[in-house]
Amino acid sequence: MDSSLVEGGLNVTLTIRLLMHGKVSVMACNSGARINISEGNCPERIITLAGPTTSIFKAFSMIIEKLEEDISTSMTNSTATSKPPVTMRLVVPASQCGSLIGKGGCKIKEIRESAGAQVQVAGDMLPNSTERAITVAGTPQSIIECVKQICVVMLESPPKGVTIPYRPKPSGSPVIFAGGQAYAVQGQHAIPQPDVSEGPSLTKLHQLAMQQSPFPIAHSNQGFQAGMDASAQTGSHELTIPNDLIGCIIGRQGAKINEIRQMSGAQIKIANPVEGSTDRQVTITGSHASISLAEYLINAR
Repeated sequence: MDSSLVEGGLNVTLTIRLLMHGKVSVMACNSGARINISEGNCPERIITLAGPTTSIFKAFSMIIEKLEEDISTSMTNSTATSKPPVTMRLVVPASQCGSLIGKGGCKIKEIRESAGAQVQVAGDMLPNSTERAITVAGTPQSIIECVKQICVVMLESPPKGVTIPYRPKPSGSPVIFAGGQAYAVQGQHAIPQPDVSEGPSLTKLHQLAMQQSPFPIAHSNQGFQAGMDASAQTGSHELTIPNDLIGCIIGRQGAKINEIRQMSGAQIKIANPVEGSTDRQVTITGSHASISLAEYLINAR
């Protein structure tokens, strides 16, 4: 790491989350950084690098070099004439993405130009989380420089509110929450999943949003449904949303509101605009937990 970054206040303890596909091996063990790889039979894995910035960037450089090596190896058995760039995805709280993009995109343009890498911030949050993916592509050196600059911005603009971390899920297994416990629905059974919290902030969110007892693990459709009914004491809650923000919540062709419905399990109805009113009425119906989670996700938007 160059001295200007230390002088710029980056010589601190840092955490970087990377999203990687396929088999992941720990290729940066001797970097001095703490490395954690998410478990589970998923095509995607989250690699978390934590520690002093010098160790973080050493580990990060080793991972990038390995990816570059893999591309070179695949090129020897390929008919392709041009070498593809190394591509890396960071996972960042959505609340920090505004600072990374900057007013009118000025900050991200500055990072692209000075680092010489392509940088793309995803418009949508990753499933069941309040994080977004940032894709960085280029030469190993340009990616490292780009990530250093992203880290400077993230340190200057800490995340706001509660961050729900992205956790890759095996395809085809819906996940539901009850009593602060996550369950994967597989066939007729609800299988308890490892604690979904990564840090105290999410645990607190679950304590607030999921104040209900977990339904029993069932061994038949009937029992499963009964368990869900027992925990589903329904109610409704109304929110007032300014007209100029309603588009953010509905999303393109209703994609966002459908995502919130799916994640929370609540029914959400948005009233038609009333002439002369600057607000829209939103009615959320469901269990106490699903209403709390839906309200949180709407506020996050």
